[in-house]
Amino acid sequence: MRAIAIEKPGDESVLKLVERRDPEPQAGHVRVRVAFAGVNRADLLQRKGLYPAPPGAPPDVPGLEYAGKVDLIGAGVTSLRVGDEVFGIVSGGAYAEQLVVHEREAAKVPSGMDLRAAAAIPEAYITAYDALVLRGGLRPGERVLIHAIGSGVGTAGLQIAKALGCHVTGTSRTRDKLVRAKELGLDEGIFVERVEGLADALRGAERAATYDVVLDLVGGGYVPATLSVMCNKGRLVLVGLTAGAQANVDLGAILVKRLTIIGTVLRSRPLEEKIQAADLLRRTLAPWLSRGMIRPVVEATFPLAQAGDAHRLVASNATFGKVLLRVTEDA
Repeated sequence: MRAIAIEKPGDESVLKLVERRDPEPQAGHVRVRVAFAGVNRADLLQRKGLYPAPPGAPPDVPGLEYAGKVDLIGAGVTSLRVGDEVFGIVSGGAYAEQLVVHEREAAKVPSGMDLRAAAAIPEAYITAYDALVLRGGLRPGERVLIHAIGSGVGTAGLQIAKALGCHVTGTSRTRDKLVRAKELGLDEGIFVERVEGLADALRGAERAATYDVVLDLVGGGYVPATLSVMCNKGRLVLVGLTAGAQANVDLGAILVKRLTIIGTVLRSRPLEEKIQAADLLRRTLAPWLSRGMIRPVVEATFPLAQAGDAHRLVASNATFGKVLLRVTEDA
C-alpha cells in the first residue's frame, strides 16, 4: 500500500510517499481502504517532532481521521461487513491506503453522505461535541464563545452549539472567516487584530461578560482575556495552544466567579474512550448529519502525494473548515 511517512522531523519536504506492507486485521478488527483522510494541526506538530505518536500507533505515518470502505474482516467481527462505508478517529496512520481499526472504533457513514464529506467529520465534530457538551456541560440556550471560529473544530463547535439553540460569538484574526461563519449561524463575530487587543474587543462585544461556555482553540494570551468576560460558574474548555502554552491568569477571577477550566485532547485516549467516540458518531452526530442540523465544511482536498502542500495550507491559517487528503486514487 502507499502511505505518507515522515522521513525525519522537519518542514513539509520530509513527508515522503512510500510503499508499506498491507496490514492484516487481528481478531475483532477490520481493515479499511481509506478514501480520504483529514489533515490536522497535530499532524503538523508530529511532522516537526513535537507531538510523537502514542504507543500502538505508527510512529512515522500521521493522520488522525479517515473515511473509507471495509475491505477485510478479522475473526469474530459481527458489526461490520466487507463493503461497509465507515469513518472515525485513530491515534495515527490515516495517511495510508489501508488502516486497521477495532470494529467498535469505526462508525458507519450516514446514508446519502459521500466519503469526502464524511472524512471532514470525526476529529472536528467529536472534539467539539466532547469539549462543549461532555466536558463543558453546554445546555440549550446558553451563551458560547469560540476562539478560532474558522478552524475545523471552530466551525463544528459553532454548528453544534446552534443545534442546541445557543447564542454563539466567535473570534478570528481574518475578517473573511467571520463573514463565512455568519452563513453557518454565527450570531456575533469579533475580529482580533492582535492578542493584546483581545480583552478590549471582547468587552466591547454585545452583552459582554456573559459567556457560559468558552471553546478555546488558541490558548496563550487568549486565556486571561477570556476569563475577564466569563459569567459566574462559566466553563472554559481548552483544546488548542496555537498562541502558546503559557498564560498569566488572574486566579482571583477564577475564585470569585467560580470558574472551571478544563483541558482535553483526543489522540492519547485509550481504546475504550475511542470506542465511546465512535458511539458518539453513531448515536448523536450521524442523526444530526442526516437531518441537516450540522454539515461538514471542507476548504480543500489534495492528492495523497501532495501531503506537503496540504500541510502548508493548514499552516498558513488561511483555511475555513477542513483540509483533506484523497488517499486512494479511485476515491
